[in-house]
Amino acid sequence: MKTIGYLIQKEFKQIFRNKGMLPIIFILPIIQLLILSNAATYEVKDINFGYIDSDHTTSSRALIERFSSSAYFNLLPPFPSFAEANSAMLEGNVNVILEIPNNFERELINNKKTGLGLTVDAIDGAAAGVESAYVNQIVQGFNQSISLRAANRNNVNGLSGVITIIPSYWYNITLDYKTFMVPGILVLLVTMITLFLSGMNIVREKEVGTLEQINVTPIKKSQFIIGKLFPFWLIGLGLLTIGLVLAKIIFDIPILGSLGILYFYTAIYLLVILGIGLFISNFTETQQQAMFIAWFFIVIFILMSGLFTPIESMPKWAQVITTFNPIRYFVEVVRMVMLKGAGFTDILPQLWKNLAYAILVNGLAVFSYKKVN
Repeated sequence: MKTIGYLIQKEFKQIFRNKGMLPIIFILPIIQLLILSNAATYEVKDINFGYIDSDHTTSSRALIERFSSSAYFNLLPPFPSFAEANSAMLEGNVNVILEIPNNFERELINNKKTGLGLTVDAIDGAAAGVESAYVNQIVQGFNQSISLRAANRNNVNGLSGVITIIPSYWYNITLDYKTFMVPGILVLLVTMITLFLSGMNIVREKEVGTLEQINVTPIKKSQFIIGKLFPFWLIGLGLLTIGLVLAKIIFDIPILGSLGILYFYTAIYLLVILGIGLFISNFTETQQQAMFIAWFFIVIFILMSGLFTPIESMPKWAQVITTFNPIRYFVEVVRMVMLKGAGFTDILPQLWKNLAYAILVNGLAVFSYKKVN
């Protein structure tokens, strides 16, 4: 124990003695959390909305007024023809074009149905889908109001006959994307910092030549590994604490579940990440090599974690691969505990997988670490 304590103390001294390391560990994650949480959004705003009103009636103007009052659309002056609107979209000045045909109001009153033309710039497919959903939502609201007025006029009993759906949004009442993104960004920062630090740590010993000196000492392999990685395990928990404080104070993210459960899972999860970092360091000779390999794996893990893209939307083969992704389970657990108030039994499936991952990865890392004595 004295040997492990000495190694841990020595490692902390090296970390805090390196003035360039401290901002990387503590300041940069805070800046990244603040920037990424505000920049990484699924919302699409400032949509340039163009329209061609060929009807010029009260109903067509009422429909356009709904788009004008929406916070998502920038209403442009009406286009006299579709050709001019199409030319404006080609130049990138218009994102959405709504075409209101002749006899729009008359068809709506007489036949109770009519059609609208919608053209969306779909170079960015994800944004185009969101824009189309916004337009459909406004049109459906307009259609519902028309149906309600017609039913009230025709129903002497005063029963409209229109079914209104009143949604109830659980776990994110305000539909704020930050409530969804901040826990995921927090996972990202804790993972990246601990993986990079642990991956480059032992490699640095190789570069400066101290690893050979340690290898010929009576220090056991397990003592050396624990002494080198334990400080980064504590740093990972510290980063989680800083992130949770910022998430609550700055973004007002709810923390409905137990912090004890969250820290317990994180403690085991960090063993996985530190084991991966140790495994990488065993097969690299320079810090640059370790950084590149760690970055290669972290990019794949992040993109396939469900942080930005729903796992259910991925191809079947990709969904199978994500079952071996530890970040996926950490993202799920953090969101479950913070936003849903999940208990210990709720996270058991992810916990068992994470624990198995930790045993496997650290076993391979320790086995592949070469020590002379």
